[in-house]
Amino acid sequence: MLRDRVLGLVLSCLLAIIPQFAAAETPATGQEANADAAAPAVIPLPTSVRDYVPATGKDRLQWYLRGTGTAAVSSSVFSAAWSTAWRSPHEYPETWGGFGKRYGLAISGLAISNGMEAGLGGIWGEDPRYYRKGGTLRGDLKGRIGHVLLSSVTATNARGERMPAYSRFIAIPSSNFMQNAWRVGSQSSAGDALLRVLYGFLGRMGGNAVNEFLPDLRRGRADRTPTP
Repeated sequence: MLRDRVLGLVLSCLLAIIPQFAAAETPATGQEANADAAAPAVIPLPTSVRDYVPATGKDRLQWYLRGTGTAAVSSSVFSAAWSTAWRSPHEYPETWGGFGKRYGLAISGLAISNGMEAGLGGIWGEDPRYYRKGGTLRGDLKGRIGHVLLSSVTATNARGERMPAYSRFIAIPSSNFMQNAWRVGSQSSAGDALLRVLYGFLGRMGGNAVNEFLPDLRRGRADRTPTP
């Protein structure tokens, strides 16, 4: 079946990460292990290519788990709730059962796309992670917004240089066209898949914006917190 082939492809992409993951250094114990498990999702932009540390298989696996973890669950819940409210697709009822089916479509799409991007990128050394530019909200806002937009369609290669995000260009369209095999009739046309591809890149752009600016909002809130 086509679905079995899709799952096999995703599994193959994930398996491409395993050799690098197994070869990666593992923290000793105690505080080092805890610090590694809680590694920050926001990574500062290296000041030069000499400061760049290539992504390991372990880094790719962590990126994949984050991408299909809390953030993906939250966005998928919102997507499912919005689609249920507008009854899209109309074949699913406006019930908890319909919500569950819509949620399953959303989260499975992210899992397939992220798995393909992490696995394929590992073959030619493409780093899927977002690197935060940082700076002030006033003086550096234009440059930071440009960095968010550019990083939506580019990635970092093994030498620390910016490159087109080839694995993303493969993963997002492929995963969305694959979904036509199990989506209902009203959402399984080529036009529907292309629209989901657009949403996929817009979603990546939104995720980059969160990683870029959320630390500023958190820091501002902490600065406003009165000290006892």
